[in-house]
Amino acid sequence: MTSPLPALVVIDVQRAFDEWEAAGKRRNNLDAVARIVDLLGAFRASGAPIFHIRHEGTRPSSSFLPSGTGYVVKDEARERPGEPVIVKRVNSAFIGTDLDERLRAAGIGTVVICGATTNHCVETTTRMAGNLGFDARLVRDATWTFDRVGPDGDTHSAEEIHAMTLSNLNGEFARIVTTHDVITSLVAT
Repeated sequence: MTSPLPALVVIDVQRAFDEWEAAGKRRNNLDAVARIVDLLGAFRASGAPIFHIRHEGTRPSSSFLPSGTGYVVKDEARERPGEPVIVKRVNSAFIGTDLDERLRAAGIGTVVICGATTNHCVETTTRMAGNLGFDARLVRDATWTFDRVGPDGDTHSAEEIHAMTLSNLNGEFARIVTTHDVITSLVAT
């Protein structure tokens, strides 16, 4: 039996990204964490399931090493008792974890995905969710990314990367939604 409530999957809202910004990396969507807080509040109020995903770095230079300050979750997105935390070591929250099994055991057919970064772990998890048969919904205003330099030395803005990632996922792997859309739908169920 499929649960009428979706599950919220909160990906990698960790302090490493604050450290990247402090070091001069530029990001888009400065209100994304506030939107994640809004989603957490709505899911908690409705009793819908929440899964927190943490990235654990494995390379010595990783900003996400468990012994480092970047591994720690941002205070505003911290889990509450009873909300599972799933640790991943690759981009997808489905690889090397029991996320798929947990979702299926709970009868969850719809996953609402938010977090960081849009074009890395969020995108990879969203693609896999769609491929695994989940009704994936990516919350466009509750995710963010950073400027990047491409293989030819061209600089691509975070806004451009974010928009392209959403375009790539839209329709085939996920529905692209807003925080307002999700909360309105959640209240209606």
